[in-house]
Amino acid sequence: MVNPILYRKRIIPEEKILLKDDVIIECNDEMIITKWNTLKPRDDFHHGYSIYYLKEGYKVSKFCKIDGSLKYWYCDIVDYEPDPSSNELTVTDLLVDVIIYPDGGIKVIDIDELVEALDKELISLDTLKRSLLKLNKLLAILYSGQFDKLKKPIPVDWE
Repeated sequence: MVNPILYRKRIIPEEKILLKDDVIIECNDEMIITKWNTLKPRDDFHHGYSIYYLKEGYKVSKFCKIDGSLKYWYCDIVDYEPDPSSNELTVTDLLVDVIIYPDGGIKVIDIDELVEALDKELISLDTLKRSLLKLNKLLAILYSGQFDKLKKPIPVDWE
């Protein structure tokens, strides 16, 4: 897939958004790296970079403040749905996320939304299991001190 058209699909709330302003910096079989500005103006962060790990099922994003300093790293657990015929890639947010703060603190969020989605039959039990297994793999990387490998494709000096 060469520089696909990217879509973000959310389960809660249900939406699918064309990421028309995201700029693809690099694209290969392993990952897509993008730079972006927030879709809606925010006071707490302004822009960032994302690495879509296509074979792993997560997306690692660097959230930056308006001055370019790091707000935090945000890791989405996702499914990828490529459509080669239209050169589109839909990235479905599987709800549970991990935030890595500049001081190294780690916070897992939105597990309750994953359960809510299952209860409301918005996702299948297989999707819930897949999401938790991807989360487990990501957390194993983080807890073993290997996060630098995941964020390495985004140079520190990018603003």
